[in-house]
Amino acid sequence: MSHLLNYVNGFFLIKYIMMKLEKYKQNLAIQGNKVWSYTTNVATIEGNKLIQHGWWSVTTQKHINYVAKELDLTLIK
Repeated sequence: MSHLLNYVNGFFLIKYIMMKLEKYKQNLAIQGNKVWSYTTNVATIEGNKLIQHGWWSVTTQKHINYVAKELDLTLIK
């Protein structure tokens, strides 16, 4: 089962399965190490960093910031 999990800052992220966070349930998800806002991959988790892919709308930036805070990741823009 360990091949299905990524350990990131005290959290286990399930690979290949969509993970929903408590806030923004409708439009924010993590699949493997990819962060999805609506239907767009907006960031990638690499170790203890959240690598943001470009510049986004205010709402999408809130999603990205929320993931970084909830998973205790350093946001790299």
